[in-house]
Amino acid sequence: MSRSIKWAILGTSFISGVMADAIKAQGQSTIYGVAGRNITILAEFATQYQIPHQFTDFDALINSPEVDVIYIALPNHLHHEYIIKAANAGKAILCEKSLSVDMPKTTESLDAVSQNKVFFLEGLMYLAHPFMQQLSKTLATGVIGEVKSIRGQYCAAISQFVNPASLGALFNLGCYPASLMQLVMQQQFGTEQSQQYQIEATGRRGQDGNICESTAIVSYSNGVQCHLHTAEDYGLHAGFTILGNLGSIEFTSNPWLPESQGNHFTVRLYEQEAEVIDVEVVNVEAKGNGFYYQVEAVLNALDTKQYTVPRPLVQLSDSVDIMQMLTTWHKAALESCAANHTTER
Repeated sequence: MSRSIKWAILGTSFISGVMADAIKAQGQSTIYGVAGRNITILAEFATQYQIPHQFTDFDALINSPEVDVIYIALPNHLHHEYIIKAANAGKAILCEKSLSVDMPKTTESLDAVSQNKVFFLEGLMYLAHPFMQQLSKTLATGVIGEVKSIRGQYCAAISQFVNPASLGALFNLGCYPASLMQLVMQQQFGTEQSQQYQIEATGRRGQDGNICESTAIVSYSNGVQCHLHTAEDYGLHAGFTILGNLGSIEFTSNPWLPESQGNHFTVRLYEQEAEVIDVEVVNVEAKGNGFYYQVEAVLNALDTKQYTVPRPLVQLSDSVDIMQMLTTWHKAALESCAANHTTER
C-alpha cells in the first residue's frame, strides 16, 4: 500500500471496541477517528483505543479527506442511512450485520454502493476466518456426499443491550446460521437453487415487542430440509450441522466466534468413527479471530482495487439473498405470533 489506510468508526458500542482491537492487532492500518453521540462515552472510547480524533458530527467524519474506510457499527435500522452517506462520499465501507431491517432499505443502500463504485462488505466476520475456508474445502471434496439437511442455531442473552428498532433476534443473531446455510446451499447447488425455498416459522415476542426467539423450517425446492433457531434472551449456544447422504459435518466449537486456535468440526461418515478437522491440523494458521481476518480482507481488497472480497465472505448479491431470507423468516415468525398470540414467557 502506498500509505497506511485510515479507518473511521461510527458508534462506540461493544462491537466498535472489538473492531478497534482487531485493527490494532492486524497492524497494517490505523484508526483516524470515531464518532458518537454521548460526549463522555466518546472520550472514554477514544482514550481506551488511542484514537486521535473524536466527532459528534457523523457527517464530518465520513467526509473527512483523511478517512479511507468507514466502519458502521450503529444499530441495524440506521445502517442504510450511513451506507448511503459513506458511498456518496466515495469511501470504502464495512457495515455490521445485518445490513438492514427490510428489503427497500437494503436495495437503496446497495444501489448507492453500486452507483458510486465503492468497496462494500457486510460484517459477517466469521466468514473471513480460515475456519470457514476449511469448511468450504471439506465440503468441496464430497466427503459427506450430497447435502440433504442443515441445522443451525445461535442463542445469546443480549436482549438488554440491543436497540428495539433493530427488530430483534433474527437480525441480531439469526443472521449467522442463515448466512452459513446460504453459503453451503450456494456452494453445493448453485445460486439459483439456493434462492428457491419456502419458510415456515414460529416466534415469541420479548418485552420490546420484537421477535426474541424463533424457529424456522426452510424447505428448498430440491428437497433439502433445514432447521434454524435463534433466541436473544437466554443462554449461549451456537451450533451448525450439515448432513449429507454419506456422512455429516458438525461444528464442535463456536462457528460464529472463531479464534486463533481451538476451532474444529467433525467429519463423520455414517457408522464410522469421527475425524476431527482443526485449522491447525490441516496447516491453516489462524493469526487471530474473525474480526482480525475481516480487517485483513478489507485491506487486501483495497490494495488490489477490488470492490468486493471473494467467497466465503459475502458479495453484494449474497447480502441481498441473506436479507431476503431474514425478512421472509421474520414475516413468518410475526404471522405465527399473531395466530397464536405468543408473547414473552
